[in-house]
Amino acid sequence: MTPGAEAGAAPPKPLFGGCWSCRVLSGVGLLLAGLWIYQGPRQSMKRGIPPSMGAIAQITFALSVAGWGVVILVDPVGKQQRKLP
Repeated sequence: MTPGAEAGAAPPKPLFGGCWSCRVLSGVGLLLAGLWIYQGPRQSMKRGIPPSMGAIAQITFALSVAGWGVVILVDPVGKQQRKLP
């Protein structure tokens, strides 16, 4: 047995306890929130206004919110299996 490994350790608990409706609702909500945040600076850039540092920060934040929604939808917790030697 390797140091730090516990015998009979519980497997990692899935995000939101395995509730599909909770994951879908939260994930889609965050994706839509990211899209809504992204639309503000995007509309001003469509009008020909060059992006400011604030607009670039807002786009970056929108992409991170949308990425968070994708992570909740995919739920990578517990999907990886530990390789045994």
